[in-house]
Amino acid sequence: MTRIMCVGVATLDVVNTVARYPDEDSEVRASQQALRMGGNAANTAVVLAQMGDTVSWVGNLAPSCAVIDASFAAHAVDTSLATRLSKGVTPTSYITLSAATGSRSIVHYRDLPEYAADSFLQLDLRAFDWIHFEGRAIDELGAMLTHARTQSVARLSLEVEKPRPGIESLFPHVDLLMFSRDYAQAKNQPSANALLQSLPPGTRASCTWGADGAWAIDCDGQKQHVAAPRLEVIADTVGAGDAFNAALVHALHQGDTLFDALATAVALASRTCT
Repeated sequence: MTRIMCVGVATLDVVNTVARYPDEDSEVRASQQALRMGGNAANTAVVLAQMGDTVSWVGNLAPSCAVIDASFAAHAVDTSLATRLSKGVTPTSYITLSAATGSRSIVHYRDLPEYAADSFLQLDLRAFDWIHFEGRAIDELGAMLTHARTQSVARLSLEVEKPRPGIESLFPHVDLLMFSRDYAQAKNQPSANALLQSLPPGTRASCTWGADGAWAIDCDGQKQHVAAPRLEVIADTVGAGDAFNAALVHALHQGDTLFDALATAVALASRTCT
């Protein structure tokens, strides 16, 4: 059975559903409210577990994190390698979800240190087949990637959601890059195809583009686009990108080609929006 590690953040998500996104300085009533676990690496870990993989999530946990503990436990995601801190509070995302469009706007608050490389360097990684990293805390992440590469034979993937300073220095150290539209646009790339074309030869990568689906490029420079199915109603886009990443990792490790895995990932991400 595949054993996968996801390294990153787990958050508490407070999701308020409204008829449409409110105007500035207005007051609206939420039709629904949900309290659930979020965070890119945490969501990806849960989806991988649902797909039958044995998954460990690694990151920092606040002293009080009952919702997160319960969610991981409910999906059999191992957290024994995580670091439980004595101070701080669980990072919290306040998400406004528009029923009209399915879009989500997020206000994030955190009072918890980023996961430290010193903690990761203490871990025995030899049992893992794949290690997936959320692209944050770049200085710490560089040391983690070096440790992972030297201690294990696991394949390494890196989610590149935001244009964090210095993140490009990490690209040569992983086997798969997972880009977002936000990153591409921040780098003045007009399309996923343009971003992938700008990467150094030999790079293996994907780039999601919302309702337009996703693109991928293999080590030989061949590119493929998979369109997202047209959805009559988009209920909730929260976590769709994390589900895409999970499906891509799962399919690749099962032996699928990059382009077959891309199709699987687009299909799963689309289903999470309904």
